[in-house]
This record gives sequence, C-alpha cells and structure tokens, in this order.
Amino acid sequence: MFSLSLVVLLCACCLAKSMEVKYSYSNAVGGGSGTSFSTEGAGRITAVRVWEITGAYITGIQLKNSSHWSPLVGRKFGTALEMNLFDGETISQISGKYHSNYIYQVIFGTSRGRFLFAGQPIQRSFNFYPQHPKAELKMLSGRYNGNGITSLAAHWGAVSSNRTGSKKQ
Repeated sequence: MFSLSLVVLLCACCLAKSMEVKYSYSNAVGGGSGTSFSTEGAGRITAVRVWEITGAYITGIQLKNSSHWSPLVGRKFGTALEMNLFDGETISQISGKYHSNYIYQVIFGTSRGRFLFAGQPIQRSFNFYPQHPKAELKMLSGRYNGNGITSLAAHWGAVSSNRTGSKKQ
C-alpha cells in the first residue's frame, strides 16, 4: 500500500511540474486612449524598431518575428532606433516611463545584457518582465493615437529550442 501511495505521489508531482505556467502578462501602463494594437507574429522576435521624438515621447514601435516585421504601431515620426538580436538572444525585460497621455520612454533589455534606449526619462516608471525564468517577449499590446503610443503591455512565453532568422555575434 505504501509503494502505491509513493508512486501516485511521484506521478502527481511530475504532472504538476509539467503543467507549470510558462506564460505571463505584464499589465498595461499609460492612458489607453486611441486604437488598440497587438504585434503578434509567427516565430521568435529577432529585432525591435522604435521611433521617438527627441525630448518627448514614443511615436511608433515594430517587432520583427523571424524575418518579417510586424505592422507599424503608431507612426514613423522622429528618430528611428533599431536593435537586431543575436542567435539565441531574447528580449527579457522592458522598462520605461509613461504618463496618462503617452509612453515617454522604452528600454528593451536582452538575455545577453544589451539594451535599446528610446525616448525621454520623464514621468512614472514601469518595468515588465516574465514570471517564468525561461520565458521571452512574445508580443506587445496597447493603444496608440495619431501622435504616438498611449498605452503598452507585454506578453511573455516559454522559450522554444528552435531559433531562426537571427544574426550570430
């Protein structure tokens, strides 16, 4: 009887471990006015592009999944900044500044300790990161209007073992 109980307990532990949640959501920051967006794409994120008005706020964002850029969120106005990820590198953190009307700054941090800084470090701070240690950024969502990004949220998911469409260092 003890042996059977031990086997059942071990099986239950293994099932619980395999059902571990590897996806999470970082709640949106910002005012949330305007048109909603989602940058969902097929494959892993391999690059980030951000437009900023120097001394002001973020006007547009694009993510590259494998070899295809997502549709532009916001608009191409101001300075474009871009970061291409290396083989095996993922986006592991997003920080920045926001206020009720716009996202003023975004900082994309990678699993290799690199950062893309865009925008102005003013207003309230936010910090997005996955709840699971082996997760990466899968997509962004939020809102934008005719001037720029008004709200931003991050969606994280488990890292798959396949990596395509990225550069080697």
